[in-house]
Amino acid sequence: MQNRNLTADNYYSPEQNSKFFSVSQYKDFMKCEAAAMAKISGAYKQPVTKALLVGSFVDSYFEGTLDAFIRDNPAVFTRKNELRSEFRKANEIIARVKSDPLFMRFMSGDKQRIMTFELFGAPWKMKMDSYLEEICITDLKVVANFRTMPFWRYDLQGALYQKGVEIVTGQLLPFYLAVATKERVPDLDIFQVPQSTLDLALKEMEENMPRFLAVKAGMEPPRYCGKCDYCKSIKAARIRNYNELLEDRR
Repeated sequence: MQNRNLTADNYYSPEQNSKFFSVSQYKDFMKCEAAAMAKISGAYKQPVTKALLVGSFVDSYFEGTLDAFIRDNPAVFTRKNELRSEFRKANEIIARVKSDPLFMRFMSGDKQRIMTFELFGAPWKMKMDSYLEEICITDLKVVANFRTMPFWRYDLQGALYQKGVEIVTGQLLPFYLAVATKERVPDLDIFQVPQSTLDLALKEMEENMPRFLAVKAGMEPPRYCGKCDYCKSIKAARIRNYNELLEDRR
């Protein structure tokens, strides 16, 4: 199922987010179903962090849309119209990446390639950073350091992207992460996510999707995590036992 009405211009629109699942939306449901539903309905908009903007700055360079990104995000500049330190670091990362032949080889594929498909009873959308047809799928990541990567569950993204390409093209391609760090001296490497890890991640998604589909369709009420920014923004005060705080420290 290739949806030609889904484009780079409307990929993140409320209409398309309501219609399609994506890796980001799936992760939202994993964290907090209530927050995920509020984002889909437009009742809640997650604040854009500087860390996210730095990653988007680097992404936009490889997409060829850096000028547009800077125009649309004046926060990258100080009042003196100079790049903020975080984005000077982003430029340093870009220069480091551009100088590495292997990194650039993995990033030489079709940029921001959109595919749509049916999986687990739901329509999905995905947008790949670098799609080398018949060779591999690569996603660009800018992280604090390599040790933080498992926390972000990139295995879920790899599993879905690999399966999506297989459904659309019939080809099972390896999934790689092209990673650069924001350390004082930027580090960089290419990480292949093993097939066994991708298979386990896809199985996990298959097990969770019936619940998420039911919540998104309004057939089941969403669960509130009680800890995320959205839950805190709508909570009512209650009387609590002070000793709960002491127990949390143990």
